[in-house]
Amino acid sequence: MMPNQFKPRAACLIGWPAAHSRSPLIHHYWLRALDIHGGYSIESVPPEGFAEFVMNLSKHGYIGGNITIPHKERVLKLTAPDQRARAVGAANTLWYDHGTLRSTNTDIEGFIDNLDHCADDWDHAEDALVLGAGGSSRAVVFGLLERGLKRIHLANRTIDRAQAIADQFGPRVLPIAWEKIAAVLPRAGLLVNTTSLGMNGQPPLHVDVELLPAQAVVADLVYVPLQTPLLAAAQARGLRTADGLGMLLYQAVRGFELWFGHRPEVTPELRALVEADLSH
Repeated sequence: MMPNQFKPRAACLIGWPAAHSRSPLIHHYWLRALDIHGGYSIESVPPEGFAEFVMNLSKHGYIGGNITIPHKERVLKLTAPDQRARAVGAANTLWYDHGTLRSTNTDIEGFIDNLDHCADDWDHAEDALVLGAGGSSRAVVFGLLERGLKRIHLANRTIDRAQAIADQFGPRVLPIAWEKIAAVLPRAGLLVNTTSLGMNGQPPLHVDVELLPAQAVVADLVYVPLQTPLLAAAQARGLRTADGLGMLLYQAVRGFELWFGHRPEVTPELRALVEADLSH
């Protein structure tokens, strides 16, 4: 019997739950666009079965995959994480490298590449103000430091969490109390919301964008709704913005390249496809 050498390469998303992810829509679009015989599936894996699934990923038929909640931190111990995954404390992308299962965090380039697309001179800013101190915040801070911003003011309702990130990343990260946000806004060339405030079903985010400089850029990692109240207020003032959907699309690029050997493009057609799906 001939070996099935033409079995299509396949990747998956591992989460619990994972059914509402847009990742299959994104990766299947690229597979079609690049005429690649491959697949991308959702695997709903509970915490008690996660380690077994990841350690035997290739036996389950996969060349790699994405990791989502609640597994993104735990996967570090089961794989060989790179500098980015270790710095953020979480991984979202897995791939095999000469038999070793490696992991990285592509939220960093997803955030930065989306900013570059929306406002190519955003990194002329010396000061950024980042709201929130969770896992997404660590990815944002890592990316901003890598691009050379001088000062990153990090506001969180629990300042100890912001201080922990500052302790990890060094003196360019300045933790501030939530009540001090207004004092920093006038010199913030970049404002980033990494919290869930402003998301559908969550409390609103109260930040006065009128206090920002005229050339400031405003980014929001929330993508449901696509235009958050923060982004709407920034656009009404004429400020440039970067939304959470853009970050979602750009963070998917590297994983696809690692699995299928081709670097895909984030196109207006792909964005329109995912936007339509989000509006259902």
